[in-house]
Amino acid sequence: MNYQKYIPDEFTMCQFGKKLMQTITQIKSEKGITVYLQGDLGAGKTTLSRGMIQGLGHAGNVKSPTYTLVEEYHLTEKDIYHFDLYRLSDPEELEFMGIRDYFNARSICLIEWAEKGQGILPEPDLIIHINYFDDARNIELQPISEKGHLIIKQLT
Repeated sequence: MNYQKYIPDEFTMCQFGKKLMQTITQIKSEKGITVYLQGDLGAGKTTLSRGMIQGLGHAGNVKSPTYTLVEEYHLTEKDIYHFDLYRLSDPEELEFMGIRDYFNARSICLIEWAEKGQGILPEPDLIIHINYFDDARNIELQPISEKGHLIIKQLT
C-alpha cells in the first residue's frame, strides 16, 4: 500500500520530512534504513532531506551533497548519510568510496538519483517519489521491504 500526500510549500515539505524521520527512527533494524528519493531537478528531494535530518535533531545547515556525493550527520541516535549521485559517472566509483560501510544498524541512508548507483546500492526499504503539481508537490511513498511497510503503517 502506497502513501500519498499533497505538499503545498517548502515549509510543509520540511514538516513532513520531520514527521517521516520520527516514524523511521521507531523502526528497529539490524541493517539500518535505506530511502531512495526520486524526482526531477528542483522537485524538493533536498528540502525533504533537510526536514528529515533536522527532524532528528541536527541544528545546522543541510546542504545538497551534489559535489561531495555524501554529507554525513552523526547524531545521538543515528547516523544519517545523505547521498546525491546526480554527478556520478560510473557506479563503480561507489565501491572506491567504500559505499558498503555506510549501510549499518545505526544508519539512515537518504539517496538522491539512486538509479546512477544501480547494481552497487542495496535495495531500498522505501522509495519516495516527488512530483510537481502546479506550484506544489505530490509525494508518494512506496514501500519495498517489510521495514518500508512498517513506516507507512506508522504514518497512517
